[in-house]
Formats: sequence, C-alpha cells, structure tokens
Amino acid sequence: MFLQPFQISRKSLVADIVAGDYRTAEVFRKYGIGYCCGGKWPMEIACEMQDINPVMLQAELELAVRTNQVSNHVDFAECDTEFILDYIINVHHRYLKKSLNTTQEMLADFANEHVKKFTYLNELEIQFDSLVQKLRDAVQQEEEVLFPYIRHLAHAKKHKEPYAALLIKTLRKPVEGSMSNGHETVSEIIMSIRKLTDSYTPPEKVCISHKVVLAKLNELDNDLMQHLYLEQSVLFPRAMAIEKELLNV
Repeated sequence: MFLQPFQISRKSLVADIVAGDYRTAEVFRKYGIGYCCGGKWPMEIACEMQDINPVMLQAELELAVRTNQVSNHVDFAECDTEFILDYIINVHHRYLKKSLNTTQEMLADFANEHVKKFTYLNELEIQFDSLVQKLRDAVQQEEEVLFPYIRHLAHAKKHKEPYAALLIKTLRKPVEGSMSNGHETVSEIIMSIRKLTDSYTPPEKVCISHKVVLAKLNELDNDLMQHLYLEQSVLFPRAMAIEKELLNV
C-alpha cells in the first residue's frame, strides 16, 4: 500500500491515491475530502465538488509523497554537539509538533466509528494519548532546559570556561535524569502500542482509514527510534562525559 513510487493523476480515485501512499491522506483530510468509503470519486471531481483548485491540490499531494532520507554515511557520533542539538530540534522535534496532533485526531475519529468492531482501539487510544503527553512534555523540557544546558556544557569545554563546574553543580546534572526516566517511559508505551497493533499490521480486508492510522503510527515509531537513539546513544552520553571532565577540572 505504501511508499511505492507512483504518478498522481487528477483522474485517479481519491481512495486509490491514498492506497498508493498513506501520506496523501493528511492532505485530503485538510481539505475535507473523504478518502475511505466515500473516496470513490476521481480527484478532479472531488475538487470540483468542494470548489478546490485541482492543480494546487495535486502539488500538495506530490509534496507530501516526496521521500527525504538522511544518508547512512552520516556518523552522528563524529558530529559537533551543536549540530546534533540543532538536528534533533529542527528534524525530530518539528516532526513531533506537526504529526502528534494529526495522528491523534485521525486515531480518535477512526476509533469513534470502529471501536465496536475492533475493541483494541480503546486501549490504543489510551496508550497513544499517554505517549502524546509524554512527548510534548519531553520536547518542552529539552528545548527550554536540557538542550540549553548541554549547549553551555559544550561551550564551556571548548572555551575552557572557569564557571563550568559551578554550572553543573547548580543544575544538578539534569542529563542523567532525562536519560533514565523519560526515555524508559516512552519506550514502554511504544512497546505496548506495537503489541496492540501487531507491529502495525492491518487485519485482513479492512478499510483504507484503518491502514492509514496504522501507517501513521508506524511512521511515528520509526522517527522516534532515530530520535531516541541520537539522544540515548550519542548526545546524552557525550554530555555526561563532558560533565565528568569539567567537574574533574
């Protein structure tokens, strides 16, 4: 169903476009165009019915299905600390701020209509809502407290600032707490969601909306895995090593 190269035609059925790439669902949803059971209209007819410019819509759809990928040759362990901080904020945090609301709304709408048939949706909503709150809190904490602290650490080490040890003692080394508490909770919720959805595998003969919701959850999972890896395995250990070095100095 997903991420196979295909040409978006205005004569294609809306449902077929979404079946070709789940990322187009968000665009149709934005314009109030049904893509599931009501998506049996060609895109150009759906645009006419909603008084939408089909050229504009096609351009947005094509933008939505573009593939962006970080080269496997990027060794984050060799990257500057400032670069890693900026990368997490501008790539992973920005993704979360955009996708969490959309995915939460999609899941809520779908669950409201299909929970009688798929009872697991109740627990899935509970788990996902909990994940959303944890991630929002984590992003805020990182951007307002933790990342500025790590920037100060990196700057202090680079310029051999004399106040570095006092900074660490005053803030009580917040990196270790974030590493042991926040990430563990997020990982546990992700594992629960994977179990509930059979690793995001759609049941047989389900509607497109069902597949889209699972694909969005899978997309979020994949992004989180790289996000958590960068923090857990690269950024935070480096920050803790700098803390130790500066305290010893």
